[in-house]
Amino acid sequence: MSNRILVLDDEKEIAEVIALYLRNEGYEVEVAYTGARALELVEQAPPELALLDVMLPDIDGFRVLQKMREKHRFPVIMLTAKTESVDKITGLTLGADDYIAKPFNPLELVARVKAQLRRYTKYNDSVKTQNENMIDFAGLVMNRDTHECTYNEKALMLTPIEFDILWLLCENRGKVISSEQLFEQIWKEKYFKNSNNTVMVHIRHLREKMGDGRRKSDFIKTVWGVGYKVEK
Repeated sequence: MSNRILVLDDEKEIAEVIALYLRNEGYEVEVAYTGARALELVEQAPPELALLDVMLPDIDGFRVLQKMREKHRFPVIMLTAKTESVDKITGLTLGADDYIAKPFNPLELVARVKAQLRRYTKYNDSVKTQNENMIDFAGLVMNRDTHECTYNEKALMLTPIEFDILWLLCENRGKVISSEQLFEQIWKEKYFKNSNNTVMVHIRHLREKMGDGRRKSDFIKTVWGVGYKVEK
């Protein structure tokens, strides 16, 4: 287990107890005693989870949370001696994922940490899988799982070959892909001179389908004498 956890608490004894329990579970732990130091550590290397005390000597934990949420989405558990519901609501409203009032059972805290990390890991894996099988770019939306494709909100009825050509060009947007590369990667056959005609026909059909009925789309650019590309 290599999850990095940031512990922010100005009470050093409490911070060290939390760190001890988490390290015993195999986590890598960094400890900060001020809000400023915690923000420095996050900027250097964002953790997978942060435990933030509310009452701090420099800036309160809610402000630290706000600053973290400007750039980062890792789970945050707030720690506080206060038990008023308004503080809990404030923390959750600002983007906290959980809230534990002091004094707390360290084993309960560890259990809460594990639960948040499981949820975060599951969410990230889901997003990663979705991103690997989706393209959403410049009005084009492609879903490789369902073979659905829309351009400027218009559904495109693409053949498997057309879909694969468009996917390959979009995956490599900004780069020129030669006819030879397209043919060998899509058709899985050796490229010959007349293979270029096959590629040209499919590119033409794609442009026609992506056009507005009056003219062909210029989404796919021709780089004369080199190949095709989609602008970055």
